[in-house]
Amino acid sequence: MREVVIRSKDDVAEFVGDQPMTRSGLGVVLIALGGVFVDAYDFASLGIGVPGLRAEFDLAPSQLGTITAIMGVGAVIGGVAGGHLTDKIGRLRMFVVDLVCLVVATLGAALSPNIYALLFFRFLMGVGVGLDYPVAFSFLAEFVNRTRRAGSIALWVFLWQVAVAVSVFVALAIYWLGHVEHLWCFAVGFGALPALAILLLRGRYMSESPLWAANHVGLAEAARLLEKTYQVKVRVEGNLATATKVASASYATIFAKPYLARTILVSVVSITQSLEYFAVGFYLPSISTVIFGSDFVYAAIGTLLSTIAGAIGGLLAAAYVDRLGVRRLIITGYCIVTVSLLLFWWTADRVSPYFSIVLIYGFILGQTLGPGSVSASLATLSYPTLLRGTGAGWAQGMVRIGTIIGLFFFPLLLAKIGLSNLMLALALVPVAGLLSLWMVKWEPVRSRSEDDVIEGHMISPNEPAIESPR
Repeated sequence: MREVVIRSKDDVAEFVGDQPMTRSGLGVVLIALGGVFVDAYDFASLGIGVPGLRAEFDLAPSQLGTITAIMGVGAVIGGVAGGHLTDKIGRLRMFVVDLVCLVVATLGAALSPNIYALLFFRFLMGVGVGLDYPVAFSFLAEFVNRTRRAGSIALWVFLWQVAVAVSVFVALAIYWLGHVEHLWCFAVGFGALPALAILLLRGRYMSESPLWAANHVGLAEAARLLEKTYQVKVRVEGNLATATKVASASYATIFAKPYLARTILVSVVSITQSLEYFAVGFYLPSISTVIFGSDFVYAAIGTLLSTIAGAIGGLLAAAYVDRLGVRRLIITGYCIVTVSLLLFWWTADRVSPYFSIVLIYGFILGQTLGPGSVSASLATLSYPTLLRGTGAGWAQGMVRIGTIIGLFFFPLLLAKIGLSNLMLALALVPVAGLLSLWMVKWEPVRSRSEDDVIEGHMISPNEPAIESPR
């Protein structure tokens, strides 16, 4: 058996960063991202069931906006609090806590007897997904080979699109079986099955992050985890069996040098990409019915076809982000999104509705190729292990603020100014994202973020403002 010697937490980081991706390692990546599948399935199934939900509870547009947005409120709380907790108590414990929340919330929402119960369980669902994202992304940044980290994190968008497709097939099956009246209940409730399966898989196949253990528990525990995860023999040398003394993680730290500019950039990108996607993506079934007709099948097929564009964009992002860098892909994606929205507005009522829906799919392609997928890589890789959960949790909170804005105001603006004018207004959102990238030229791919924390002090990494990937 191969023997590895570690003398410090930096040795742990170097060992993990050099390990090639194996088939079992890819399985762990997919299990870690399992919460994304649950979140996306729930998002899409509720979106497909909006007409039935509105009819069952006799919802006004403001009430519908509240139901869809309250999950974002829970996710803001879950993301901000959960990101900090995952740095304090570890990645593995948070993996279990958030999935339990998701299972309970999914079943509770499907069985809600009134709007108040539904609001509570949608809020709990938001807390669960808010907890899950920062811990999943932090774990991947500390598990995957350094040359594939950004791509592994960006893979979450592909899983999102797969979950959306699954939700459409489930909804169509329920529709064809004749359960149209309560379609949203059955579709949402079905999401408890994958949530429970992922919870069991995490308990069976996942371990704590050795790099987190090296920073918070000690090198002895990190060595044990390395042996369990990588099937090697680890020897700890010197008097470093305890964790290296480092500065404590806090939200104040990510708003101080050298992290302030990164945090501002992460915040703007997270809010803008989420706002634009959720404003369009959640209501894609409704947009499809505006363009093609009111039959449920049109809404389902329109959503299903969008997942093809989303999956292509997500796979391209995962494949090339480690080579091209997150900054280039985000800029490219924002440009595609802006052009798609402007063309939709300019050609509305002048061209075939099929061309209009193709522009929406172009929007989704740009979103998943750029800001939608690799914004997570930007947030996670901009901070060292000590702050990674905190930084990713803050980013998730910003994502959900964008979600709240998009989900709450979209139905109101759609009713007031119409679809084409709404697309024109949305075009301002990616422009704001592009402006932030012009002002803050930061590239985290292959940066030396672990060097930011040395001997208990936060220091400048002494690196150029933007480091081109090699």
